[in-house]
Amino acid sequence: MGIRDIIEGKKQWRAHVARVKALPRDYRIVYQEIQKYYFKVGPVDLVDGPLLPGIVEFFEQGAAAGKGVLELIGTDVAAFCDDLIKDSRTYADLYQESVGKKAGNAGT
Repeated sequence: MGIRDIIEGKKQWRAHVARVKALPRDYRIVYQEIQKYYFKVGPVDLVDGPLLPGIVEFFEQGAAAGKGVLELIGTDVAAFCDDLIKDSRTYADLYQESVGKKAGNAGT
């Protein structure tokens, strides 16, 4: 990764954060909780992938339509998050694989 990639990544992240800050308060709060959840257990390609920007776009559309955030995602935020990444490779998957490899090596 070159310096230009780092600078471009920072620009994109700042633009993303600005979009989040422009959301209504309830959307912003839920988005921040989703982001925390994904940073803990989320997909490997979270930072570079389309997931977070897609959620912001979804929230912008919902807010523009006058809907409450819980009308869009339901009351179980974790279930909403899990459903979005159900087919994605997560850090938990990588951990399980590494544990499996270590256990396999210990037996040989």
